[in-house]
Amino acid sequence: MYYNPEIIEELKNKKDVYVLGIESSCDETAAAVVKNGREMLSNVISSQIQIHRLYGGVVPEVASRNHTLAVNSVVDEALKNAGKTLEDIDVIAVTYGAGLIGALLVGVSSAKALAYASGKPLVKVNHIEGHICANFVQFPDLKPPFISLVASGGHTNIVRVEDYNKFDLLGTTTDDAIGEAFDKVARLLGLPYPGGPEIDRLAKQGQPIIKFVQNKGVKSDYSLSYSGLKTAVVNYLHNAQQRGEEINVPNVCASMTKTAVDMVVNTVIDATKNSGLNKIVLAGGVACNSYLRDKLSKDGEKSGFEVYYPAPVLCTDNAVMIASRAYFSIVNGEDFADLDLNAYGSLKVGERK
Repeated sequence: MYYNPEIIEELKNKKDVYVLGIESSCDETAAAVVKNGREMLSNVISSQIQIHRLYGGVVPEVASRNHTLAVNSVVDEALKNAGKTLEDIDVIAVTYGAGLIGALLVGVSSAKALAYASGKPLVKVNHIEGHICANFVQFPDLKPPFISLVASGGHTNIVRVEDYNKFDLLGTTTDDAIGEAFDKVARLLGLPYPGGPEIDRLAKQGQPIIKFVQNKGVKSDYSLSYSGLKTAVVNYLHNAQQRGEEINVPNVCASMTKTAVDMVVNTVIDATKNSGLNKIVLAGGVACNSYLRDKLSKDGEKSGFEVYYPAPVLCTDNAVMIASRAYFSIVNGEDFADLDLNAYGSLKVGERK
């Protein structure tokens, strides 16, 4: 053990706990300082969108190299913006999965180095659980239990959050995540990366008049499937071109969005009704989608549910959510990580490695 074990007892009795979070799972290098899991003191994000836009998507090796270039300055800026030094920090937290393995390793290595040099305890954070915890910062009075929908480019999970450290996966996609479906359709339409925001923007200009047949997942009552949606769009575009018809891109975007979102919202509403709970918490990058936010809010309200979703800056990848998750992890009894911590490209919600 590289840190003084007495620190653990001290943390249990501290009125204020300051966590430095580091996130590097994909194409954003982020660091943040959060107080007591709910108060954001700083939030610094170095985005690589303009770099990867040249390639039409994230290039893992390029992402890793740029994380290496950015991570130190991002951490320094997060501390400075929070008015803190490393000495003021109680815990260092880092995303260790899921994500791009090379990108994750940059953040993990940086966090381990900081922890060793400072003697501060290190906390490993599950990226998916981090997304959920962004809502604790946005809504300081929010408490479990609730049902959460985590919707992003890599994940579409329906999760029962029973307590701060108890996450039960109720349903997920059998193939593509909802954000992945948006990105694939965006590429088919020749839209720039990232495709999700472009589809959202154009969907507001169109009408959802195209009927895309979409099959639901079959693994469980709450499973989802999005690979067929891309195929349906491909077939529609191909047939329209064969007939020499002009393609109305906004209508395609509006129709695709409605098909994708309606399915997941209906599934989440069903899961919440059957859970006996009355709160739905939206999280992840796709939580920025305006139709998803509106549809879930309206349908949830009709069913008597409270619906929560964070500001867009806390939906996309950030380190605030990582610091928040770490705080609730340690104050509710999870162990600290050691300096042999590794990164994992695949990590399910609730899973520990």
